[in-house]
Amino acid sequence: MKFSIERAVLLKAVSQAQSVVERRNTIPILANVLIEAADDFVQFRATDLDIEVVDKATAMVERAGATTVSAVLLHEIVRKLPDGALVSISADAATGRLTVSAGRSTFSLATLPKDDFPVMATAEYAANFSAPAPVLRRLFEKSKFAISTEETRYYLNGVYMHTAKAEDGAVLRCVATDGHRLARIDAPMPDGAGDMPGVIVPRKTVAELRKLLEDDDMIIAVSVSETKLRFATPQLTLTSKVIDGTFPDYTRVIPTGNAKRLEMDAAEFARAVDRVATVSSERSRAVKLALDEDRLILSVNAPDSGAAEEELAVAYGDEPMEIGFNAKYLQEIAAQVDRENAVVMLNSSADPALVREGDDLSAIYVVMPMRV
Repeated sequence: MKFSIERAVLLKAVSQAQSVVERRNTIPILANVLIEAADDFVQFRATDLDIEVVDKATAMVERAGATTVSAVLLHEIVRKLPDGALVSISADAATGRLTVSAGRSTFSLATLPKDDFPVMATAEYAANFSAPAPVLRRLFEKSKFAISTEETRYYLNGVYMHTAKAEDGAVLRCVATDGHRLARIDAPMPDGAGDMPGVIVPRKTVAELRKLLEDDDMIIAVSVSETKLRFATPQLTLTSKVIDGTFPDYTRVIPTGNAKRLEMDAAEFARAVDRVATVSSERSRAVKLALDEDRLILSVNAPDSGAAEEELAVAYGDEPMEIGFNAKYLQEIAAQVDRENAVVMLNSSADPALVREGDDLSAIYVVMPMRV
């Protein structure tokens, strides 16, 4: 195998590969990236047995072939090569070495046989559809903050992607929750997505997807089955197992009777929460919200370290009330609000609050209150 490739193109391909491989693993081949050269392109394939990523890059191939080499080591070498360099890569089957050279630098790396590399079995997908990258990015980026990190409730360790009926018709929906807060994001239903089974997309897959969805002009081909899902562009394919579990009925925790309406500047509110929470030493960082007519007072009282209070001008016309929340949760939800104003629908100090962006119901958030 022998080929030449631009450093920038190679760096993009190997950075995607090395982020999928597990740093600590008991199977040496899983630390490697499978490099396959043929015609005028090179494929870089990496897997951790749950996710597989295949990056296809254009190259000048002199001799077709395939081998595997440490993904992290190759990434480090390419990252440190000068910008604009032309990288020449060749594999010698007799010595079992891969040679990487650019300018005056030459590296000789140990390889493992390509036949040992596990390739994820192809699945029969129940649904195939296409969606613009910005649409998918919004669904996952706005919901992922609420993914649970508690391993015992493994079925909450991802984003639940499914089809649902909304007020305006059928939608593609992503939901995540950790029991304390919930995010529910909708997008118009793409053609062909109607037969899609609901799947829980693992946290690591959601993180890897970010790189696939960067290009605003890209249309992503999505394939979904009961056990796997695949996101593909002409250059990059990400295949992942889904979490084998049942996502709870999230509709029961979304409040429908909250009548007290609070409207405020989301960014200003997030900064105020951050300021008053500075004095709180507890991990819970409870913030009290005291509401009166068109006035919100945020306060934190931490006996060990002190107290803080800040007043904000808001739109609120209902009866006065006090309610407490985790400061971190409030900041994370406020950060998701794209438009200027956040609307918070409240009921009582013991009931969950519903947050949305203005009157837009395509993104809603629920946060449980705390005792303060």
